[in-house]
Amino acid sequence: MLNKERILSQFYISDRIKSMKLSPYSKLIIRGDGYNWVLSSIAKEMNNLCKKLNIETLPSRSLYTTKNQCIFYTSRYEVLLNWKNPKHRIALSYFHGDPQNYETHKSVLFKEMFETLKNKHEYINRIQVSNLHMKNRILDTRIDASKVFRIPISIDLEFFPYRNSLDKINSRKELRIPEDAVVIGSFQKDSDGWGEGNIPKLIKGPDIFIKTIKNLSQKNKKIHVLLSGPSRGYVKEELSKINVEFTHIYLKNYIDISKLYNALDLYLVTSREEGGPRAVLESMAIGVPIISTKVGQAVDLIENDANGWLIDIGDVAGLTDCSLDVINRMDSIQSILKNARKTAEDNSYAAQMKLWQLFMKGFIND
Repeated sequence: MLNKERILSQFYISDRIKSMKLSPYSKLIIRGDGYNWVLSSIAKEMNNLCKKLNIETLPSRSLYTTKNQCIFYTSRYEVLLNWKNPKHRIALSYFHGDPQNYETHKSVLFKEMFETLKNKHEYINRIQVSNLHMKNRILDTRIDASKVFRIPISIDLEFFPYRNSLDKINSRKELRIPEDAVVIGSFQKDSDGWGEGNIPKLIKGPDIFIKTIKNLSQKNKKIHVLLSGPSRGYVKEELSKINVEFTHIYLKNYIDISKLYNALDLYLVTSREEGGPRAVLESMAIGVPIISTKVGQAVDLIENDANGWLIDIGDVAGLTDCSLDVINRMDSIQSILKNARKTAEDNSYAAQMKLWQLFMKGFIND
């Protein structure tokens, strides 16, 4: 047996022995999706949140070495596809995935997950949804309403301080982006799979993003797009076709993404459906103007021309005109940015403590 396998085997044996002494449903296992992006970051943040709530967590591997404990899945795919009756209490987040969406192959998966919810909801103890639309869709499965909690996809404000002009200058120097460029951000994964990302994930609106950027570049030649996230091949190829300069930074640590926000003039969400995106609160926290289509928690959090801007889904002209307006009056929107910061503070993890206490009450035994 290899040393690594021997060490893992020892861990599992140790875990099984310890698990025999645990009171039923007294500990929480937080399960990420295994990829180095948003859901993995949320899993880490949930562990930190649980410490503040005095909830003891077990390592993710304990899923296989214990029974009669509690588990929170950040990815609903692992639970709702290829269903197996659980040996733990189950909680999961379900941020987006309306079966009536814009991608045929994805809608098949979403329909399967909704059928699982309809048929197996008695085995599911808690669901976190991030927005009112998805809460209503989940309730359509006839799951007990007391199991469904609307808690926005949140942020830790410690990692998203409100920026100043020097932060912007320094970030652009570090990223080698011209100081006089108009920098538009897009940090969301928007292609299928986890490879190069050459097949667009239309539900995320990369085609709408490209059309909007093309329009903007015809009005302003200094447009520069800052990309992050995995699998951005489609967007990069399309930006090259329309001769728009871009920079793509795929961070090893998601928490470092605040450095990229510091370089921006505005952030664009052009999705057809979302659970969040978390970029809404991230932009608001740092002081970056946020323009979003009417999706996910953006609808719940953004008040038009008060703390951000909302545009109808697919309205390329509206996205273009709004972006130009924001760019042209950048010096006069400080009150809007301050309002946005307040929205981020009101929806940070620190502000959500009572919501998460209610979520965990009756799920994890005292």
